[in-house]
Amino acid sequence: MKFLDEAKVYIRSGDGGAGSVSFHREKYIEFGGPDGGDGGRGGDVWVEAVNGLNTLIDFRYQQHFKGATGGHGMGRNRTGAKGESVTLKVPVGTQIFEEDRETLICDLTEIGARYRLATGGNGGFGNAHFKSATNQAPRWANPGLEGEEKTIWLRLKLIADAGLVGLPNAGKSTFLATVTRARPKIANYPFTTLHPNLGVASIDQREFILADIPGLIEGAHEGVGIGDRFLGHVERTRVLLHLVSAQEEDVAQTYKTVRNELLAYGHELADKHEIVALSQVDILDDESREEKLKALKSASGGPVFAISAVAQMGMTDILRELASVIRAEEVRLGIAAPEKGEDKGRHDKWEP
Repeated sequence: MKFLDEAKVYIRSGDGGAGSVSFHREKYIEFGGPDGGDGGRGGDVWVEAVNGLNTLIDFRYQQHFKGATGGHGMGRNRTGAKGESVTLKVPVGTQIFEEDRETLICDLTEIGARYRLATGGNGGFGNAHFKSATNQAPRWANPGLEGEEKTIWLRLKLIADAGLVGLPNAGKSTFLATVTRARPKIANYPFTTLHPNLGVASIDQREFILADIPGLIEGAHEGVGIGDRFLGHVERTRVLLHLVSAQEEDVAQTYKTVRNELLAYGHELADKHEIVALSQVDILDDESREEKLKALKSASGGPVFAISAVAQMGMTDILRELASVIRAEEVRLGIAAPEKGEDKGRHDKWEP
């Protein structure tokens, strides 16, 4: 299945049904009077977040969604049927924008969340509605109101607990493939990862969702390389795992390059708790490893993990740290209750 995180869709709610002009006709009743019924309301257009979807690929093959027209009124005061509504089923984490791609309509962050995007037109009144003491035989009825129509943009931001960031070939996809059952493409050239990947990691009977996005390079916020398009997929994460490859000559500058891109992107992404790790350390001797760890620690201003997904070095420790931070954030946000002896404020704030 191809990954698609943005789609343009045209929607139109149904028109209301027309009211009826009718007069009661029955044997032995000379003046039956008007009995034209009202038209039915047009169908609405809804959007709903459902389980089991993680891409907007369905909207590549269908971009037009229209509610049904309401039924017309009929004689004997019969009201027309309501038009059938249509529902766009989207993955959890989908945002709906107006055509300008900036005005947010709704943000569906929970399974089952629904929002009415367009309301069907009201049905027209039949002539029975207009009967009065001074007009006992009206010969007109209202047409139904037209439905709403608009063009909207769907934008998916994946729901994940932790996100992987770093330059291309920093080992992000290898890390994801090692700790989860995800099978991203892995190769020794830049931008092997062309779209985000998700996986479920587990440690000490705790599970969390890990998101891997394409690598960032200098100028990504200005569209260089793949650009910052995919950074939206780690906006909702609780923690960022910043991987710096041991193959880099200047690990401190490499770290600062990615940090600058996160700051330039905005959306409070740079304020998230960050765990820094020197990856692919199995290629270094002890002296070089210590030298690069020291430089990276100085640049980041915090502890640095030394890991190798291929050689399984330091993986348990970093997974435990990720799980610990995620748990602390859930407690801080009130999503989970603190356990006995748990330090609620341990990861409340991270200082670069």
